[in-house]
Amino acid sequence: MTSTTTQTTETNGWGQEASHSAAGISAGKCLTHRLLENRSRNIWLTPVTDEIALYDRQIRLWGMKAQEKIRSANILLITMKALANEIAKNLVLAGIGSLTINDHAVVSEADLGAQFFLSAEEGHLAQNRALAASAALQRLNPRVKVVVDTDDIRSKHSSFYSSFDIIIATDLDADTLNVINTATRIHNRKFYAAGSHGLYGFLFADLIEHDFVIERQRANLPTSLGPETKTRSIISVAPKEPENPKNDIELVTKRELYSTWLLASSDASHLPSEILSSPRRKRAVTPVLSCLRALWQFTSTFGVPPTGPELLTNHTALAAFTQMCSDKHKALGLPAETLRSEVLRSFLQNVGAELSPVAAVLGGQLAQDMINVLGQTQQPVQNFVVFSGETMEANVYALHPREGELGRGLLPVTMGVIDAAAEVAGREGGEQVDLTKLGGKHLGQQPSQMEGVEQQQAGQSNGTSVEFTGAAGQQQEQAQAGADAGVGAGSA
Repeated sequence: MTSTTTQTTETNGWGQEASHSAAGISAGKCLTHRLLENRSRNIWLTPVTDEIALYDRQIRLWGMKAQEKIRSANILLITMKALANEIAKNLVLAGIGSLTINDHAVVSEADLGAQFFLSAEEGHLAQNRALAASAALQRLNPRVKVVVDTDDIRSKHSSFYSSFDIIIATDLDADTLNVINTATRIHNRKFYAAGSHGLYGFLFADLIEHDFVIERQRANLPTSLGPETKTRSIISVAPKEPENPKNDIELVTKRELYSTWLLASSDASHLPSEILSSPRRKRAVTPVLSCLRALWQFTSTFGVPPTGPELLTNHTALAAFTQMCSDKHKALGLPAETLRSEVLRSFLQNVGAELSPVAAVLGGQLAQDMINVLGQTQQPVQNFVVFSGETMEANVYALHPREGELGRGLLPVTMGVIDAAAEVAGREGGEQVDLTKLGGKHLGQQPSQMEGVEQQQAGQSNGTSVEFTGAAGQQQEQAQAGADAGVGAGSA
């Protein structure tokens, strides 16, 4: 970005304007004085001089304070596939403090196609995927601490997530994302989920409650405190320079409230009323959102995604997935004519595939939003992004329940409850606590529902045939609706 002495405006990845003033651009000029003063007092709260030179352009963009927060951030990134490669690259180049990459899978031939940290020439085949990518990732920025974790993320206790500032889970099934998000909520940690399927993909954010400060010119009427939307409110307003009455710039602190993955990805959440009240805007909602919801339900119900030649030629399975898409589209309140057969066909053909350009777009958007969250100077995404490579659009939808609390008041669960249950279970059985069962109980899911899914999955692993019928899909949908109703009741 070119230096300037006038105020400039740029548009970030979400179509929001970000202002950069001469004061912000020239902030780096006083850094040497701050460093010399801190050095004389043996205080090192700011990056060293060579780091300032290295990160000069981004410091000019989002400021020194934001860069210091980024520099001290401890991030967990789960599943090192193409999408996570892009996210890791962007975060490491931005200069985060520490990045832990978790993946228990080994490198396969398919991984070499879209994952640029891996190479057959370097002997990465059959190595652990996180370990194989770590060396190239570390070379991008030796100042960043890169930690490799090769355990299965499903075996982790909820306390594992407490040491991280932000957790990013990529390319996982909906049930695993629910378990991880439950753990991050327990420990008050910010959570992102993302996935890519060929030409399509999504981003999800659960920041629980996030405060950020924007600078804007003071209006003729004083800024009122209170709600702006269902999720956003203004909590404080202050002049930027109280001692200078001629300066009409004010600092406005806003707060965004979020829903959990369980609610936002299910029929318990709805599109905003401003979309549902406009036939034109409803027609503009991408049908990929309905396809993604159907994919998550299908995988949760039958234990496998609708991919591979066996399933793609199974007319019963295809009929079940099509019915799920139709049901999800209807639950969202969208017109049936926008869910066309060619959309379903294209989506199914892309499930499970990896395309480098799509991973680059999604990975760049997620990394940028996470940096905005750390810097607390711009509005973060709220709360779902659905990307289509066919239209080259990344649409943002705020998916929340119509009633009930958001933010910290959403779940009737506390760290003390889970930790106490885990401690008791650990003493009695001497075994590691199954976080899935703990999370399921506190999320309003009845044991019978959890057992039904487990029995169904056990039948598949034992070779028992699974019948893909509409009734099975309806039964699972009813069970999920009951679980969602339990969460809503607990929140109220």
